[in-house]
Amino acid sequence: MQESLIPFNEKLRRTALKEYDILNSGPDEDYDNLTFLGASISNCPVAKISIVDHQRIWNKSVFGAEVEEIGRENSFCDRAIHRDSSIYIIKRSENPEIFEAAKGIYDREFSFYAGIPLHNPQGHAIAVYCVFDTEERDLTDHQLKGLMALARQTMNLFEFRKQKNKLYKVQKKLKEKYQELEKFASLVSHDLKSPLANIISLSELLKDENQGKFDEDTEQYLQFLVESSYSLRNYIDGILSFYRSDHVMEKDYTNVDLRKLLKGVVNLYQVADDIEIHYPDDIMLHNVNKAALSQVFMNLISNALKYNDKELRRVDIDFSKNEEFYFFEVRDNGKGIPKEKYEDIFDLFTTLDTADREGSLGSGIGLATVKKLIESMGGSISLESEVGKGSVFKFCIKRF
Repeated sequence: MQESLIPFNEKLRRTALKEYDILNSGPDEDYDNLTFLGASISNCPVAKISIVDHQRIWNKSVFGAEVEEIGRENSFCDRAIHRDSSIYIIKRSENPEIFEAAKGIYDREFSFYAGIPLHNPQGHAIAVYCVFDTEERDLTDHQLKGLMALARQTMNLFEFRKQKNKLYKVQKKLKEKYQELEKFASLVSHDLKSPLANIISLSELLKDENQGKFDEDTEQYLQFLVESSYSLRNYIDGILSFYRSDHVMEKDYTNVDLRKLLKGVVNLYQVADDIEIHYPDDIMLHNVNKAALSQVFMNLISNALKYNDKELRRVDIDFSKNEEFYFFEVRDNGKGIPKEKYEDIFDLFTTLDTADREGSLGSGIGLATVKKLIESMGGSISLESEVGKGSVFKFCIKRF
């Protein structure tokens, strides 16, 4: 317990108290346990955690009494917070005038009081951990140490509450900022996609209607324009997908037939003769986010097929589990990824500068979205790959 290191200042003390936002808060078993232990250690019938407000003493927790609050004037706790000592002990035989002044404040006549002021890190006494008895008593060194330990734990709870409230406020502000950013991204993307669609359609129309009329350089410039427009469109779609992934995590968790889920995803891609996709059968996943898991597989399978230069593009999906996690592997026979890029590819906007089968460069958003979704499901993702032979994306999600 920190001793009061500064002169008593009531205004600053009340300002410090407000930071904890504890006045009139609801019941809390953690505090009740501390008052129970305090009464047991001291053999006193009453123990309290008393918050010293402007004109009242409000009890966060009370053992052995039903009083929620009393007036601050002439109370024992008001006297305790003005003391520089670590513990304030009074007995009726030694301090009759103090007990006489407090007559009628409490629910019974006490003859013994021991209060430990609870100082915040700046030295302001905001509350008192205290025990009461109707009879005078002496506390042993062991009892005093026990009460001091409980008082320190009480202040730790205060500090934890304060930090939790601060974190909540920061999270609230971050959520508001994120919503603003998401709205901005959506609006900008929408405003960009409309003129971009015109550029693409007009460029392709110009190219088709003037086939053979342009020289080789002009044809190449026009092709660059079309390819760049498609890349920009994919980039915009990727940004929207990344920011919307949080909404996917808000979907309800449910039991999922893995075969049916993968069949629905695979049917989107297995439309060419040069594609083979194999996946497990007869597996039921319990309490998983179907929408998020589907999005993960869509991204991984799409990448496996796009960045594959083999005559037969093959994807194999494996499954296993233990008591804590579901494990998945998505294996392909594609181009592979250099080892030094294993970690980077999961970072937002990081690309390998490798074109897909259509000659387009990636946006560096898909795998970042995959990692975000998997971690939101309590899991992780890793990569094993060999350049020229293929890659294996291994990921797990937590079982609930």
